[in-house]
Amino acid sequence: MSARLLRKVLQEQEEQQPQLDNDDDSDSPDSVAPPSKNLFHILNDDDDEAQGDESEIANETLTRNINEQESSVEKSTADVVSTSNHKSKKKKKKKIKGKQGSFSRVDKAEKPLDVILKTLSLDSNSSSNQPGSTEAKSVNVKVCDNRAKQYTTSILQVDPKFLSAENELRRIFGSKVVSSFENSQQTGSSRQIRGGRRGSHNPKKTILVSPSDHWPRWDGSLSMEFLESKDGLNFFRYVHSSSYGQAQRAFEGAKSIHDLNSIASVLLYYPYHLDSLITMADYFKFVGEHHMSADATAKSLYALECAWNPMFTPLQGNCQLKFSHETNKPLFTTLFTHMKNMDRRGCHRSALEVCKLLLSLDSDDPMGIMFCIDYFALRAEEYAWLERFSEDYKSDNSLWLFPNFSYSLAICRFYLERDESSKDTHVENVKATSTDLMRQALMLHPSVLKKLVAKVPLKDQAWTNILKQAFFKSEQAGSLSLDHLINIYVERSYIIWRLPDLQKLLRNAALLVIETLESNGSEARDWACVRKEVFSSQKNEYGHLLVSDFSDSVPTLPPDNLQNFMADPRMREEVLNVNQVVNPHGGDRAPRDIANRSPLAVLFESILPWVDFGDRVEEEAGEDNQPNGRGPDDQGH
Repeated sequence: MSARLLRKVLQEQEEQQPQLDNDDDSDSPDSVAPPSKNLFHILNDDDDEAQGDESEIANETLTRNINEQESSVEKSTADVVSTSNHKSKKKKKKKIKGKQGSFSRVDKAEKPLDVILKTLSLDSNSSSNQPGSTEAKSVNVKVCDNRAKQYTTSILQVDPKFLSAENELRRIFGSKVVSSFENSQQTGSSRQIRGGRRGSHNPKKTILVSPSDHWPRWDGSLSMEFLESKDGLNFFRYVHSSSYGQAQRAFEGAKSIHDLNSIASVLLYYPYHLDSLITMADYFKFVGEHHMSADATAKSLYALECAWNPMFTPLQGNCQLKFSHETNKPLFTTLFTHMKNMDRRGCHRSALEVCKLLLSLDSDDPMGIMFCIDYFALRAEEYAWLERFSEDYKSDNSLWLFPNFSYSLAICRFYLERDESSKDTHVENVKATSTDLMRQALMLHPSVLKKLVAKVPLKDQAWTNILKQAFFKSEQAGSLSLDHLINIYVERSYIIWRLPDLQKLLRNAALLVIETLESNGSEARDWACVRKEVFSSQKNEYGHLLVSDFSDSVPTLPPDNLQNFMADPRMREEVLNVNQVVNPHGGDRAPRDIANRSPLAVLFESILPWVDFGDRVEEEAGEDNQPNGRGPDDQGH
């Protein structure tokens, strides 16, 4: 029997249904059941054809009911199930009379149709009742809950509202002052980096930096791929596109011949090439163009953030971007430079948030954030956070053993004590006082005092008398690693010690140390044993960190050793050695003739130390006195 004939029979049944309903309001379902039973008995005359027709009926029924509201579907199915056991009111029958006839017949169909209807009723209530999806979603919920708890308790969780330097400047100086300054900067300076063409597009909003209107549209040359998930952390890596690879090869070629003009031309065609932007930022910093240097750094951060993977949520502290991957290194170097730029502008809270971000991205701390995060916390007046960080953050050694934390925690306790006294709050003296902590820092790292007195400088006669003591005379700690960390701390944090209150705290603690050593000289030996045990390595484990990277001073002109200024400064010594072998006569390749050349180009090249416009006679005279470094074959030429 065909489906068309079945529809005709169903329509006849629907026409007979109102008559049955009007006969008596108390009609039982038995009076309706026989015709429906006989109809389906007709369908069973041919089993094979009936099975195919039933599937068609099921499909039509499904499509008809999907278009109805979920409430009506649930209501109608509930009425059909209850027709064999309970009465149905007349009004309800009239409302669903067209459907009840079909559903009452479907109830007595074979099992496949019943299963489909049952599935329909389940789907109308919830689409997640399947065993597989339920288990997967429950697991995902548990994982998300566990990660959420981990993120909220993380000491390195970044607050995005404090990441913007512009917002911090508005909190310090007010919105009107900052807005007027920004307007004057936009109208008074039209010089931009090559490749920064003005466009009418709206740049993508980012959290690390605020993009400028003159920046070009993001070209999508970078992307980020997910590597793995381990111990609740997601690991990622940046990936370069084919166009970025072309820009990188052009950059390497310009870098090999020390040609900044070629690097600028790379930015003309590839405005978001990271290495070129970082190189130009360094150059502008050396020549004193700090605004243009910060603009190039911000543009690098903009490109790096636009390439983030949707799963990459670094502000929550659950993502790792290992420095060991070559493509990840620009993010670390650019964020470190951005942190120093914000420090130069006085935005110490924003710099602190960047420190948290850098430290959370790679727990190995390749940039040495552990040796400046205490400084930014003190400058941002985040004293309670610094104490909590020293207690909660995991490290190989206790943080107070490092010279920067030993002194910074004493300063932190000093300000917390002053706040507690001003608020008249009585707190149990569970923690050590600021004087005890400063005394402990001086006993553990006495060589810091002499360097601080010279760097700050502290010129009172009292400091001269203190430094005459044998315990404070030495400037060396006896360990290369410790001496290097002390130099970094003094270079980074010396400006804090210009406050009179902290100078008084340091002087009183130094006098207490002298009194203690006069009464008990063995205590100095005990602290020396602690120092040797903590910093026991014979080599400098922190040699990859340059003291100049933690300094506020910036040279206004390129230094004498700027020949490899486009290389990583941490590889400067190796590059210099290679350059001496490859090109011992550094001035031979420099252009000699300046006729018919642009004066601006000549001035630009004269700044570069590897370009020499000197007298050729003096150079030839000097070659006779040079050692025979290139062999007898070169003399024949």
